[in-house]
This record gives sequence, structure tokens and C-alpha cells, in this order.
Amino acid sequence: MSAAEHRALRGTGLEVRSGSATSVGRVRDHNEDSLIAEGAVFAVADGMGGHAAGEVASGIAIQALATLVERPPTRPEDVAGVLREANDGILRSQQRHPEQRGMGTTVAGLTVADVDGAEHWVVFNIGDSRVYRLADDAISQVTRDHSEVRELMDAGLIDAEEAARHPMRNVITRSLGSDEAPSPDVWVLPPSAGERFVICSDGLSNELDDSEILLIARQLDDPQAAADELVAAAVRAGGRDNVSVVVVSVDAGAPDGGGKV
Repeated sequence: MSAAEHRALRGTGLEVRSGSATSVGRVRDHNEDSLIAEGAVFAVADGMGGHAAGEVASGIAIQALATLVERPPTRPEDVAGVLREANDGILRSQQRHPEQRGMGTTVAGLTVADVDGAEHWVVFNIGDSRVYRLADDAISQVTRDHSEVRELMDAGLIDAEEAARHPMRNVITRSLGSDEAPSPDVWVLPPSAGERFVICSDGLSNELDDSEILLIARQLDDPQAAADELVAAAVRAGGRDNVSVVVVSVDAGAPDGGGKV
């Protein structure tokens, strides 16, 4: 789904625009991220496992989520089911290709499910890729990182400034590719006009703080331009990792709820 296309959110009178961008960054020699912005499925997956493995894992996760384009979830639990299928797919690939053993991926994103006749956002994540919500000139992180530093912060042992430079800041505690399928965190949110979501791998959030993400994402109305600039800014700031971003904007639609479905 390009930024020029619109999709109506059924039963809400709202429409959605999106844009996406990715970069290998300035240090890595290949890109292990994968993403999707199609129909009403928006997600980023950050693969782990080295050459010819991390990108396989993230690709399997995104391919599984892509099935929701043709068969949208009717319940939030349906999203968790698709992610379990992705985990199984990664494990099967490891069995067929021993050189891929140890590969895995984070995933974060949003899609829609029907709640009382109207479509609502279903936000999900496994790992430390993130979904931010921008509204009323403020930014909030909807998802919760599954990481060692997040657990240390929750325990009151370190603060956000210490977390940013902690030696275990890249250690995640939950990922697809585990022998026992991890449970995603899932939130259901009613859509509202004017809100904007930024979905990203940690290649963005490790380079730009929340205020910088808010500023760039709000400056550019076109979601594609915003996604391009967020990725470019992260690369300029250091680009120490692959960077992937999907930007989703919610606009007031036609009175009859028209738009692409």
C-alpha cells in the first residue's frame, strides 16, 4: 500500500495512509530487517542470526503476517495464531538448513480486527522492535520492549539514560525462533482521526530519541516522506544497525465511509 492509496477503516469513517522505508545503515554489510505495509497489515521484523539467516527469519515472520491481508483477523487472538505459525516456520527452516540454527527475529506492528461492527487497531510485539503512537503533539510507546534493560528499568535498577548505554541493551528476552513459541503482547485500540503510528526496528530507536522521532514524523504530512526521513536521520546519526520504519496515518474520511477497502 503506497502513501498515495487510502484504505477505509470499516465502521469508523476514517481512512489510512502509509509509507515505509529501510536501510542497511552505515556499519552492517547486509540488511536482516523485513517489513510490510499492505492492506491493513503494517509490521517490521528485525532478524538475528548473521548472514543468510536473520533475513530468513524476519522474512518468514512477514510472510506469515501477509496472510492477514487476504484473511483479516476477526479477533486479536488470530494475530497471535499467525505469529505462532511464523515461529513454527522458522523452526522448520532451521531443521532443513542446519546453518540457520540460532536464527530468530523480533516483530512489531498493527493490523485491524472487528470489534462490535467497527474495525479497531490490534497492536502487537515480540522483542524490542516498537510501535509508537503520535497524537496531540505527543508521542507514546505502545509496545513494551522484551529486553534485559527493560526488565532492569522495571525493577528500578537503572534509569532510561543508563539503559541507553548499558552493555546489555541489545539483549532481548523474547523472539520468534524459540523452541517454545513466545506469546506476543497485544493491545486493542479504537482508531481516531489525526493519530499517526511509527513502527520501527531498534535501528531507529537506538539512534533517535522519542522527541526526534515525534518532530520528524509530525513535520511531514506524507507518510512515505516521513518514513524516508526517519530512516535517513537514523543513518545520519550513526546508522550502526539496519533501520526499518513504517508510518501509518489516520485521517478523517468521507462522510459515507468511502475509500479503498
